[in-house]
Amino acid sequence: MAVIHRTVLTPSKLELLTSWLPSRPWYRGGGGAPRLAKAGGFRLDDPRGDVGIEFMVVTDASGPHPIAYLLPLTYRGAPLEGAEHALVGTMEHGVLGRRWAYDGCHDPVSVAQLVALIEGRVRAQDQNISDAPDREVIASCTVEGPLSTDFTADDDREGTELTMPHGTTLRLHRVLSPAPDGASLSPRGAIGHVTGSWQLPAGTRARGVFAVLHAGTPA
Repeated sequence: MAVIHRTVLTPSKLELLTSWLPSRPWYRGGGGAPRLAKAGGFRLDDPRGDVGIEFMVVTDASGPHPIAYLLPLTYRGAPLEGAEHALVGTMEHGVLGRRWAYDGCHDPVSVAQLVALIEGRVRAQDQNISDAPDREVIASCTVEGPLSTDFTADDDREGTELTMPHGTTLRLHRVLSPAPDGASLSPRGAIGHVTGSWQLPAGTRARGVFAVLHAGTPA
């Protein structure tokens, strides 16, 4: 179980993301710097207790219409070998010291726990409270047996796609779209998905799809 420390991060997570976000191909902002606010998210626990895993939702108010982004992040006490392309930045943690923050879509620990969430083997945890499940995060899977956690990750204009053996794909929606009231959140043709909620700038809550799993070709 991860412990939430009440301490100071320098720079803050939002400060790191303000610099990093415009470099992503799925970023929809204009020419100015993002104006980010935390809007929600959840955590997953690393079974070994070494890596912090957070799926953060932020809203960017720099354009004419606020845009919500899903930002999976991992926090490590040392650099992740071979993941220089996925480094968001480094922070000084008031309790844990220097932390390396990575795009969690490219971190094998984060991906393994996301797959475990979809399979129903782990539960999403509250973003701000230790040892408290987040009941707004709902995961579903229609196939039996363990999914592979071998993957390659590719970013495109629509989000990030994780390709697994035999063509199975796990797509993370980086730009979030609120679902209409009463609409189904089960993506057509999917074998698994994760849904969650976040806060809109007006103060109301929105709900939408975070990740979708599609089957590939049988072995």
